[in-house]
Amino acid sequence: MRTEELKHKITFQKLTTTTNENGFEVEVWEDYSTVWAVVSNLIGREYFAAAAVQAEKTVKFTIRYLQGITDDMRILFEDKQYNITFIDNIKYKNKYIEIKALEVENSG
Repeated sequence: MRTEELKHKITFQKLTTTTNENGFEVEVWEDYSTVWAVVSNLIGREYFAAAAVQAEKTVKFTIRYLQGITDDMRILFEDKQYNITFIDNIKYKNKYIEIKALEVENSG
């Protein structure tokens, strides 16, 4: 993969617990890291596997290796939120990570 293919900016967020002004604990999404990524839709066999479990809005993000990314984080990309469903350290070389994430529907 060439670095010029990493042309989309995405932000990883993690859920943290803080105390609000009234002294109550609240959960908020906090930015973890903003990186450049290749963003693509699933095609072929990957798409049909996702469609079988009603996960058609799954998107594949490929980034340079970044330590600390976990599947309880979410991704912000083009004003949409994506829940991480799968993380693959490609060939365990610590060079690139492929992440599959499901778009979250806006509620209310």
